[in-house]
Amino acid sequence: MKICTTLAQLVTVGVLMAVASSATAQRAYPSKPIRFIVPYAQGATTTELAHLLGQKLTESWGQPVIVDNRPGGNTVIGSEALVKSTPDGYTILLVTTAHVINPNLFPTPYDAIKDFAPVATVVRAALVLVLSPSVPANNLQEFIALAKSNPGQLNHASAGIGGTTHLALEFFNIVAGVKIQHISYKGGGQALSDLIGGHVQLAFAVPDTVIAHIKSGRLRAIATSGETRSSALPQVPTFTEAGLPGFDAKIWYGVLAPAAIPKEIVDKLSTEIARILTVPEFKEKLISQALEAFISTPDQFAALMKADMSKFAKVIKTANIKIEN
Repeated sequence: MKICTTLAQLVTVGVLMAVASSATAQRAYPSKPIRFIVPYAQGATTTELAHLLGQKLTESWGQPVIVDNRPGGNTVIGSEALVKSTPDGYTILLVTTAHVINPNLFPTPYDAIKDFAPVATVVRAALVLVLSPSVPANNLQEFIALAKSNPGQLNHASAGIGGTTHLALEFFNIVAGVKIQHISYKGGGQALSDLIGGHVQLAFAVPDTVIAHIKSGRLRAIATSGETRSSALPQVPTFTEAGLPGFDAKIWYGVLAPAAIPKEIVDKLSTEIARILTVPEFKEKLISQALEAFISTPDQFAALMKADMSKFAKVIKTANIKIEN
């Protein structure tokens, strides 16, 4: 009887020690460097944002956050690297709206929803509709009227088929009841150059890429997406203010982790990111790049991903957009 009692006591002690050890490990997170995968090439907004956020996490937790650019495959290479990583919180991924667009355009080696754990949104950026000065329209209603009277005659420039700005155009075609042609370029630089040169008539763009050209008069901004006006372009009305309330298209950036990551670590990451987004210095850096801090819980981020995947699926189907990976 004493032997059985002793064994039972040892088992109980072992279980308690295991639980305590697990709890201690969770409390200690992070205890080593964190790899922050960016599925885009260096130099993009995503890389700069990852460095800004990573620096703040390092300051908070005393552990290095190492930005790892893994471009290629329309973000598939970097995203797949996260899915294959150990789900312990030491590998995270910065994504954009493209994460939920891509599966509607080509097969991916992962499920964009089920294989990832949403951690937190970080920022969002409005899109501004800009016209070449040669276009005889001074506001959104005049432009829609022009497009309706000239179906298929106006051309929109974007950096590639299936990108966020391309889908913004197709969504605009649906909501406004117009037919504007999409012209795909191999990069944003050439698309912008041809727009300024008058070879194409319009584009949806992230504000910081066109603000200088708007101020110089080389481009005309007629509306921005979002519920409120862009702080970078306060003189430009929203689509709702300009008379098209059904149109809204924004780019968001968020942090994902592998699906099996413990909830406690997700919550710790999410809470800290949300805190960082309220720091005035951090917010000012975002505003200088025409970006807006975007705080959400993991559950809210999950709902956003699912909603946007469904919305873009409908746009892609209606516009019959096809792309080969």
